[in-house]
Amino acid sequence: MSFIIKNEEPDDNKNKKDANEVENIKELGNYPPAPFTSDIFTMTIIGQIEGHTVLPPQTKSTKYEHIFPQLVNVEENPNIKGLLVILNTVGGDVEAGLAIAEMINSITKPTVSLVVGGGHSIGVPLAVATDYSFISPTATMIIHPIRMNGLVIGVPQTFAYFQKMQDRILSFITRNSKVSKEKLRELMLETDELLNDMGTILIGNQAVELGLIDEVGGIGEAYKKLRDMVDRANA
Repeated sequence: MSFIIKNEEPDDNKNKKDANEVENIKELGNYPPAPFTSDIFTMTIIGQIEGHTVLPPQTKSTKYEHIFPQLVNVEENPNIKGLLVILNTVGGDVEAGLAIAEMINSITKPTVSLVVGGGHSIGVPLAVATDYSFISPTATMIIHPIRMNGLVIGVPQTFAYFQKMQDRILSFITRNSKVSKEKLRELMLETDELLNDMGTILIGNQAVELGLIDEVGGIGEAYKKLRDMVDRANA
């Protein structure tokens, strides 16, 4: 008589793997990797950029503490050759958004961004932070002055602080696009575009004509451009 000894360890490992994949989908929006290994890392920035204050659970958000480790991984992992950033954001925390934009901008590997749906407010620096940028024909970008929640003290120092914050954003955008700071200020202070607000909304090709975004296109065009950049960088 022969006996079959069943090893339970593979099943346990599989269950743990499945649980980790479910947790990644739930917490980070990361689906299990495809069967093949790609040398291009895709990052999504969606909803509202969350800063040091936790947003309500019903608000779809991107947390900077989730983004930072991914960007470090892109930079240090030799198997990753390029980064594709997909944006559909209403903006959010200025400090967190600008910090993410600076990290994307400092990556030494080829990077491409694609604005789909919207890239508003602090989403504008995020869109221009990459080496090359795309916007889908119907996507929008809103340029407006920064806002501040909570207590605001009506003293000259407050206005000086607002000015410095605004200059940080405008300087980053102009440094990474073809639009001038004067034009950006003009669009930011426009009063005829938005209801009960100041600013300008740009749709698709308008952002390209302004020099804010490099090209109108979708995922196919963005991937092809990034692939070409990766091939040239590793030739």
